[in-house]
Amino acid sequence: MPRRTLISAIAVAALAAPLAISATSGTAVAAPQPPRTPVTDFNHDGYADLAVAAPDGTVDGVEKAGYVSVVYGTATGPGTAKHQLISRATPGVPGELAGTYAFGYQMVPADLDADGYTDLLVSGGDDNGNKATVLWGSRDGLTGKNTLLPHLNSEFAAGDFNGDGKRDLVVNDVPNDDPDVSGMTIQYGPFTRDGKPTTKDSITTSDGPSGLASFITGDLTGDGVDDIVTTHGFEEMTHDARFWKGGRSGVAHTYKPLGTAYSGTVGDVDGDGYGDLITRDIGSVTEVIDSAPGSITIQYGSSTGPTDARRKVITQATAGVPGASEENDAFGASLSAGDVNGDGKAEVAVGVPGESLDASTGTGAVVLLKGASKADGGMTGKGAVAYNQTTAGVPGVSETGDDFGRRVSLTDLNKDGKADLTATAPGEDGTYADSGSLWNLFGSAGGLTTTGAGTLSPVKLGTPEKDAKFGLRLVG
Repeated sequence: MPRRTLISAIAVAALAAPLAISATSGTAVAAPQPPRTPVTDFNHDGYADLAVAAPDGTVDGVEKAGYVSVVYGTATGPGTAKHQLISRATPGVPGELAGTYAFGYQMVPADLDADGYTDLLVSGGDDNGNKATVLWGSRDGLTGKNTLLPHLNSEFAAGDFNGDGKRDLVVNDVPNDDPDVSGMTIQYGPFTRDGKPTTKDSITTSDGPSGLASFITGDLTGDGVDDIVTTHGFEEMTHDARFWKGGRSGVAHTYKPLGTAYSGTVGDVDGDGYGDLITRDIGSVTEVIDSAPGSITIQYGSSTGPTDARRKVITQATAGVPGASEENDAFGASLSAGDVNGDGKAEVAVGVPGESLDASTGTGAVVLLKGASKADGGMTGKGAVAYNQTTAGVPGVSETGDDFGRRVSLTDLNKDGKADLTATAPGEDGTYADSGSLWNLFGSAGGLTTTGAGTLSPVKLGTPEKDAKFGLRLVG
């Protein structure tokens, strides 16, 4: 799920913050460290890059083979000056176009070999079996080296789960042939160029009908080590999520139960130094995921992980949140946290791809929830702003089925210390229906601004357009 947090201003503050002194014991206690995720920078030039999947795209005449557009960052944000189209037809990418479908359906960025260049793991349906392709970062951008990682064709995510500064992977797989057993394997980095981790550790999460569904990763305890939240379900039912603490010796084998959750992100929304868990909750039934109005839940972080002490549920019926809570809105379909205005508290971008405007249905929108201190009650609907293609300064026209907000990402695209918004609309029409597009809005001291807002699409990038659904998946 991907799932990015960039809070540069908080990070600087954390580095400068002195140790807190315990009044009872007189011993020094380290101040909590806000969550930090490395910038996705495939060519290591200091600017954030984007990887945008068009999993339904036609490549060399093969329909729905799928491709990934890699857009490199500049001082003014992502542009068309340097761009790569990567598919099974790209030299060094294993597999053949024949038999390939939905390449790019899942993507995870991580500097696997610790060389300073972000690498990209890509999976999709093909003849490679239960494996994911590794595209290695380099000065010239991503390159294929015929590297496949096994057991990565389902759910996987990245983080630093033992605090050694190297990126690790967690994979929805355990070495057990019993179909009723589910779990995860943590592959600790760095990785060799043939895909071998330094060490591995497997954890069984269930021996019954409560399969592991997805991962949310990030530091929720303020100790500088990433933790794992697993979501669970069986058939059409959602089960409670679980918190697994990361530590210097690796991920703990015991968990703390949380409420139901489908997906989510991590960000310090109240500026107290602890990462907070923001999840999409669709209730207990997942049969038709996007048919509900949608809601998100905030569980604030602490030294022991997410707590219910100040648990908050936000919907479009919450005071201050633009719009109305209606069927098919899918409020929370995508979530990302980042400090847009540089005040040390993360905002949360909430994708609402089913939002309808006037007579048009499913045009979509993005709601930006404003970070707020604990003294101010934490994150609420106060100060929330909605963005769509009818917003002044946002290019384009809102039309039925655009799916604007299907994917959102908050990351610093122009290296000014403030997170910027990338939002996709895979249903946007170009020359063909559902060719897809994305938008970039930049952060400022006053919040997101539409001044200088830009858009990228298959037409602008010179990539296959017909039925591409460009932006159905996003890494940034």
